[in-house]
Amino acid sequence: MAAPSSAERKACWSARDRLWKCLDDNNDQASSCQDVQREFEASCPAQWVKYFTKRRDYLKYKEKMQTEGFSPADGPQQPS
Repeated sequence: MAAPSSAERKACWSARDRLWKCLDDNNDQASSCQDVQREFEASCPAQWVKYFTKRRDYLKYKEKMQTEGFSPADGPQQPS
């Protein structure tokens, strides 16, 4: 598989940005962004779609940890 051209990369990144904006505007409701999702998947190589999806999940998790903080689980209880 040949590497995407500059124009193909720009089209992919633009589609990714439109999808992420749609998800942000719709509180991550994927059903509201189905058309944009299809455009994103059609504009990007499958491996990139997978990467960008994981990347967004990571960035959202990181943002949540920075704003809400981390509180460890209680863990298993010791029998008395």
